[in-house]
Amino acid sequence: MDAENTLQAIRYQIEQCQACPLAAGRLNVVPGEGPANSQIMFIGEGPGFHEDRQGKPFVGPAGNFLDELLGYAGLKRSEVFITNVVKCRPPNNRDPQPEELAACQRYLDAQIAAINPRIIVTLGRFSMARFIQDGKISRIHGYPHRVEGRTVVTMYHPAAALHQPALKDALIEDFSHLRDFLNQPAPSPEEQDFSDSAEPSTPENPPEQLSLF
Repeated sequence: MDAENTLQAIRYQIEQCQACPLAAGRLNVVPGEGPANSQIMFIGEGPGFHEDRQGKPFVGPAGNFLDELLGYAGLKRSEVFITNVVKCRPPNNRDPQPEELAACQRYLDAQIAAINPRIIVTLGRFSMARFIQDGKISRIHGYPHRVEGRTVVTMYHPAAALHQPALKDALIEDFSHLRDFLNQPAPSPEEQDFSDSAEPSTPENPPEQLSLF
């Protein structure tokens, strides 16, 4: 089965899913969207009010800002795959609970395997924790990591800048470097993997910023 058909099969499984309590309160599942051959995959945290109604990721105010940020990276939404760590809206946009994250992990893992992106960008701390368990987003945002054989770039969630305008410049700067990462040659399998490391090989004192996500 090719990647496109695999993603459609995953979508169908998510639509039928009753594995956690979030299923009872959803209007629509939000599996994610984008080309099956995308080189870059963005992973947020969970659908919000607008996403739950439309069944699409990042369509509210945070989605509008994400579209703006993609422009700084020289990218269009149509070129990237966007999803979340949980596929149904948590009540009142609260944080995803451990059992909800666990229930959705198989779907996210299957999407990553089908798309096989060169770069994964995590948006927010719950998305980051899927790849880097002990990292502090205020220290490692914007830096590339080698995790499970691929490049993972950790970033603040766009919604964070809507609540903390001071984070907007950090997000813009981080997105502006994404094109550089895409233009780099794909790393060889022999390169060091940082999946168990909380800190990247970067300057010791990056700017400290407050974190909402």
